[in-house]
Amino acid sequence: MTRKAKAVVCRELNKPVVVEEITVEPPRRGEVTVKIAACGVCHSDLSATNGTIPLPPPLILGHEAAGEVVEVGEGVASLKAGDHVVSSFIYMCGACRFCAAGRPVLCLEQGKALTTLPDGTLRTRDEKGAYINIFSGCGVMAEYATLHIDNLVKIDPQVPLDRAALVGCAVTTGVGAVFNTAKVKPGSSVAVFGCGGVGLNVIQGARIAGAGRIIAIDTIQAKLDMAKQFGATDVLLGGKDDPVKALKKLTGGGPDYAFECVGNGELAATAYRSIGRGGLAVVVGVAKPGDSTAVRTMTLPFEEKTLTGSYFGSCVPRIDFPRMLALYMGGQLKLDELITRRYRVEEAAAAFADLESGRNARGVIVFQG
Repeated sequence: MTRKAKAVVCRELNKPVVVEEITVEPPRRGEVTVKIAACGVCHSDLSATNGTIPLPPPLILGHEAAGEVVEVGEGVASLKAGDHVVSSFIYMCGACRFCAAGRPVLCLEQGKALTTLPDGTLRTRDEKGAYINIFSGCGVMAEYATLHIDNLVKIDPQVPLDRAALVGCAVTTGVGAVFNTAKVKPGSSVAVFGCGGVGLNVIQGARIAGAGRIIAIDTIQAKLDMAKQFGATDVLLGGKDDPVKALKKLTGGGPDYAFECVGNGELAATAYRSIGRGGLAVVVGVAKPGDSTAVRTMTLPFEEKTLTGSYFGSCVPRIDFPRMLALYMGGQLKLDELITRRYRVEEAAAAFADLESGRNARGVIVFQG
């Protein structure tokens, strides 16, 4: 059935988001309609509103959400009405060499449907009846959303949906970068540049992995205070002074791992310079398209240092989402503490403003009814 829904929309770049009533069409073959319970307000959504991630407006935002299945399309056997699910902004074609190797974040089909469903069509219309784009194949910052089944992961219904939503991006991106990309070893030293929603999850991932020293670097003291709650053993207030010397002094030559969680070319270079011999620097943040990073080439062979990237925590959603939620249910992963504030959908503009100001670890829009 066709449903009406309130949705958070980017109508113009560099303008506040707006809340509109949209029409959500029923699922077609291989698709599912979900009643969204909660959606995280992610920096990637903000990047879509200011052009850092170049997607054409109008655009229904949201890619980090959880909800309940209300209708399934033809051919869907793995989900049914009443199931609880988390959205995934990557999907798995199942045919390319990367999917076959269990690395769906590198699927060759990624990027072909950034503002539509995988088949290039849409199920969302605005009040005038015109089709309206969806962010990252999801557009889940809305009361209802129709998604392809490959963009959904079934979860344990005991997990509160506002907490479950967070594994759809921030948690898996951060913790996954530690577990899957870097494979941080117990007793090692870790530096984390940027303590927003993703950085805090890198920190707690490093804590769960058994890192001996976890050093948080940020330009906002309040974020460093939060970093301590999530497992940072040391904090450095960034700004005018280069943190590399301080990091080398704290770790006796440089940390074993460094994670750049902001999306800045110069900061990625700083993270690389900070690591010790044989160290690994991981770029997690998404920089602007024209940004670049320069490293001293000689350090690559002589110091055996590595600079790499991590997209969505190098995850396999159907494996990693339940894994993260099991850690939460077992008391190891902090999700309750990650939510700084819950917003009604009508407060979406305030949620984005708070995100931009650095006020929240994670803001979550909670849909009522």
